[in-house]
Amino acid sequence: MLRYKADILSVFYMIITTALLIVNWNLPEFNVWLFLGSILMATSCFAMAHNHNHIPMWRVDFLNKITDYWLTLFYGFPVYAWIPTHNMNHHQLNNREGDYTITWRLSEKNNFITMITFPIVSAIYQQKPTSDFLKHYWRTNKAKFFYYISQYVVWGLWIIGAFYLNPKKALLYVAIPMIVATQFVLIINYIQHVHTDEESQFNHSRNFTGIYNKFLLNNGLHTAHHEQMGLHWSQLPAAHDKIKHLVDPSLNLRSLGWYVIKTYFLAPFIPSFRSKSMRLERMAVAGGGSMTPTDIEDYRPHAVSVARMPVKKKRTSVKKTSSRKTKKSR
Repeated sequence: MLRYKADILSVFYMIITTALLIVNWNLPEFNVWLFLGSILMATSCFAMAHNHNHIPMWRVDFLNKITDYWLTLFYGFPVYAWIPTHNMNHHQLNNREGDYTITWRLSEKNNFITMITFPIVSAIYQQKPTSDFLKHYWRTNKAKFFYYISQYVVWGLWIIGAFYLNPKKALLYVAIPMIVATQFVLIINYIQHVHTDEESQFNHSRNFTGIYNKFLLNNGLHTAHHEQMGLHWSQLPAAHDKIKHLVDPSLNLRSLGWYVIKTYFLAPFIPSFRSKSMRLERMAVAGGGSMTPTDIEDYRPHAVSVARMPVKKKRTSVKKTSSRKTKKSR
């Protein structure tokens, strides 16, 4: 009944995640290793939610709906929200202007602060496409509207019921894994796109090929996924191998963990570990100039329209001020 045999692994992950919740809940004492196991599996829940959103796991619609509800509970948010925010928005714009998950909305920097605050900012901006999506289905398809709303109902009852039965266990084994899953996916999105070039055909995403990518069901192979959104996750390694030579080597990495340690914890002390913005480099070249490190650190999204303004006709309105002078005048 599975569309792809590879999703046996997804089903196995679902069984392990469910079993860990049951075991942790019924243990008389807190077990740190089993708790960490739940946290680890929570990170794979986002991968399953993402993959199931693109290609439903089952050939039978009823089983896909059951999986939607399961993912809603263990991923930590109604999974229908992937459709307006991810499929219809992020995949269409891919970190360009208009993408509700753009990494450069508030700053062009890439450091621990910008990374850790990105989920909050991104979640706020994603409320609009989500609400617009529901309004659309309220007007056009009441059955789908109520199905999507039912995910909120099941999700809310699950949380309320857990806290009613045992607040401490609900916090540890239900709420915290949910928070980890929903925040982790946004952080991963940030890491995969920050300081890449959204206008490039192949340098728009950062890829990770290490062992953790296997655990995340190939969600680390982001360039190939954006190039062929309809590919099943099990087909991404082959697709990645075909295009990896076209991707800048700095964007094809092995270890996600080492990238995080190097970029967000060691870079403040070791300048060579700091990431360079391909986006700003492209914009600087397009503007006919170059950027010093100070320019890059101080650059803000509001100056994009000046840096990318057409040369003909509108040149007189911009005159020949440098990007630094333009910023000061603003």
